[in-house]
Amino acid sequence: MPGVAKPRTPRGRAVETDRRLSEAYPGTARDLCELDFGTPFQLLVATVLSAQTTDERVNMVTPKVFARYPDPADLAAADPEELEGLIHSTGFFRAKARSLMGLGRELSERFDDQVPQALEDLVTLPGVGRKTGNVIRSVAFGLPGLAVDTHVTRLTRLLGLTESDDPVRIESDVCALLPPAAWGGFGLKVILHGRRVCVARRPRCADCLLNDFCPSAYKGGPAKKAVRSRPPAGPARGDRTRDPG
Repeated sequence: MPGVAKPRTPRGRAVETDRRLSEAYPGTARDLCELDFGTPFQLLVATVLSAQTTDERVNMVTPKVFARYPDPADLAAADPEELEGLIHSTGFFRAKARSLMGLGRELSERFDDQVPQALEDLVTLPGVGRKTGNVIRSVAFGLPGLAVDTHVTRLTRLLGLTESDDPVRIESDVCALLPPAAWGGFGLKVILHGRRVCVARRPRCADCLLNDFCPSAYKGGPAKKAVRSRPPAGPARGDRTRDPG
């Protein structure tokens, strides 16, 4: 961007990235989430189902799941074969069915059928790790939470916001650069940008609104560092390499 000073520190790049991506992908964390849901419980179910598949696929499956199991107690009492049949097309359906039935039981028995807001409680639920917990906190409750998936891992490294490939360390590094209120939206905007522009196999650096200060890109195309930094992560909208939890 001509006439705009290039940020030279990780904090500066994080703030400017957030500012520019907010213009390209406006809205709250809830607005930016591409999973269809109505309640925190539905978002939790959808997020567990989203592991290793696409949001589009999950959105095709969840209407029947939500109708058949409207609350945690219903999910806890599900017939495994019936539940597996409903979610079969999302992949890893047996493991996901066990996780869903387990989290339904835990929510019913320990949390009075309510989805907890604290990350330390969320990560005790079957099938829920820090990534899923932070999705629930930021999208369902509007609370601080940076979900680190493969896109966030790849782009924050390319932007020089972290040198780690450990999700917990990346979360810590990036959160230290931004105010808590920005964490949830920042992660989702980075995910969208990774799917649509900074695609792992074919990054469109010339079209990227961050290319004037991204350390791993130049206006003519991907720099060598950008190419070798991370292995291919799948198609732009597929997001099939997302980490469970």
